[in-house]
Amino acid sequence: MTGVKKSWIARLLEFERDGDSFVPPQTHAGPGERLFGGLIAAQALGAAGATVDPAKHPQSLHLYFVRGGVYSVDVEFQVERTRDGRSFDTRRVTAIQNGAVILEMIASFHLPEPGADRHPPADVTVGLDDAVVKEPSVEFADRFEMRTMPGDTSEFAIPPFWIRTRDVIEDDPLVRSCALVFMSDFGPVPVARPADMPSDPSAGFAASLDHSVWFHRPFDPRAWHRYDVHSLNNSDSRGLVRGALYSTDAALIATTSQEALWRS
Repeated sequence: MTGVKKSWIARLLEFERDGDSFVPPQTHAGPGERLFGGLIAAQALGAAGATVDPAKHPQSLHLYFVRGGVYSVDVEFQVERTRDGRSFDTRRVTAIQNGAVILEMIASFHLPEPGADRHPPADVTVGLDDAVVKEPSVEFADRFEMRTMPGDTSEFAIPPFWIRTRDVIEDDPLVRSCALVFMSDFGPVPVARPADMPSDPSAGFAASLDHSVWFHRPFDPRAWHRYDVHSLNNSDSRGLVRGALYSTDAALIATTSQEALWRS
């Protein structure tokens, strides 16, 4: 509808398109020099989805952060149409900035179909009413409301926490999936930290290496969701974590996984 203001995530997906090459608006804000991983991942999914029949929704994505990007410099997303099938489409996306690859992603899209709908029940790690308001010092945190464990005194938001967008997001499966991907990058790196390493960011170097998301059920970013992230392994200066995003009625909305580099 003409004159309706788009949400912040929809504006981040307003690409300049040349065939299957996409350039999003430059992002100028950020407390650090490196592009927020959730931002570049969400835009990569948005570019891939722009080449897919809208009836097919994101099913999963797997990506590598090849090198750190910077703000205020154009990023070009080159989409390869790997396969178009009756039920599934597959896309590969390469993100390029300053002539260098900064991200590689493969994503799958699925035409919704009937089938079993179940998952094991999960323990409630922190109830919404028991969580406390948190305003972490991380990129784009002002876009969200967050509630964490009462004992979380870090400058980050340490899972488990509750999160929702401050603004209503368009009722579009692709746009809402991109919002989920954006949000899913809050939390994994702190959980991947080795137990004997200080939490103070100045004490070492940390960076996301890769990230995966599986989309299970429809997602409304404006509703509260609990994000649980658990450590699976630390070795070779890398920490592996697994995450799960739950709605207030305990439905499993998405599963995530990430490995992060931690150097002292």
